[in-house]
Amino acid sequence: MDLQFTPEELAFRDEVRGFLKDQLPESLAYKVKNNLHLSKEDMEDWQARVNERGWLASHWPREYGGTGWSVFEKFIFETECAIAGAPRLLSFGLTMLGPVLIRYGSEAQRRHWLPRILNGADWWCQGYSEPGAGSDLASLKTSALRVADPAGDYYLVNGQKTWTTLGQHANMIFCLVRTDKDAKAQQGISFLLIDMKTPGIEVRPIVTLDGGREVNEVFFTNVKVPVGNLVGEENKGWTCAKYLLTYERTNIAGVGFSMALLEKLKTAAGRLRYQGQPLLRDPLFAARVARVEIDLENMKTTNLRVLAAVAGGGAPGAESSMLKIKGTVIRQELLSLIRRAMGPYAAPYIESALRYGHEDPPVGPPEAQSAAAAYFNYRKLSIYGGSNEIQKNIISKMILGL
Repeated sequence: MDLQFTPEELAFRDEVRGFLKDQLPESLAYKVKNNLHLSKEDMEDWQARVNERGWLASHWPREYGGTGWSVFEKFIFETECAIAGAPRLLSFGLTMLGPVLIRYGSEAQRRHWLPRILNGADWWCQGYSEPGAGSDLASLKTSALRVADPAGDYYLVNGQKTWTTLGQHANMIFCLVRTDKDAKAQQGISFLLIDMKTPGIEVRPIVTLDGGREVNEVFFTNVKVPVGNLVGEENKGWTCAKYLLTYERTNIAGVGFSMALLEKLKTAAGRLRYQGQPLLRDPLFAARVARVEIDLENMKTTNLRVLAAVAGGGAPGAESSMLKIKGTVIRQELLSLIRRAMGPYAAPYIESALRYGHEDPPVGPPEAQSAAAAYFNYRKLSIYGGSNEIQKNIISKMILGL
């Protein structure tokens, strides 16, 4: 199997690098590389720049405004963006809902919602997890009762969603709701599109350890949702949910992000002194850096093998779970080593230092400002997208037959 990029793919990589050099603002890349808080405007601005170039919907067919890229072109784009310090594109509309609407939505839904995802008119968030329904998502309890009305039938939604990422910015949410409480768990669920401005919706922030407000609780109290906002068939929403999750886990190995972190780690450890020499020369620290770098190189090769199989018509199975586990473990180890490299300077928590343009005097090396905050925040990597424990169960079942 030849895992080298073709001349055409290398030319595409050069094109992506040129675009990033011209269009990615230095201030924005600085924020991303230093784990500073991004504003809504930051994320919208970058998405608009990528959309103007025609590169926004890498998962979509060309007929709906997508790029029509191969799996390798998509990998190259995402990796180069991560290395350059570009913000992650807003995945909830692009990577999750868009493919679901293309596959299961009505033509009217596709005509209305897909262009609005691309032009930024709608900011979507995901209403999946609930208290008591995380990895065991099928046990969700948020209900949707269908009501007949002369002015148009609607669903009456009641319940709660949690860990709703960036829900404070969203004007729309796609939700899994229970429309048949007597059916078996997966068979009584429907997929609804809900306007966040509808009366009865309340968003409450969950403040994280770094002072961020990226995750939220969302409460629904007698929220009216038009029946026309049902995607697919009633009580068949689990089919949409599973299809969406296959896209949520796209690029879940995060090769580009780990490559950027490794470079940041080696640069800092090469500059910092420990017992009279660069920290990177300390045998114990250097051994851990070498170990994670070897693991990253192996994961890159495995990732390319999986992509090559997909390009040849195959479908990844347990390999996706393996990449998810290894990718998250590697990123967490890199963040741990960056924090360790900062020593006691990683301990102080200065919330203002996580905001671009702050004027407080620095405490220690520049990497120290966000080292602990990033380490603690990204413990979540082994949970979302299907916890690593669940992924291990999938591997055991698919490969070992357990």
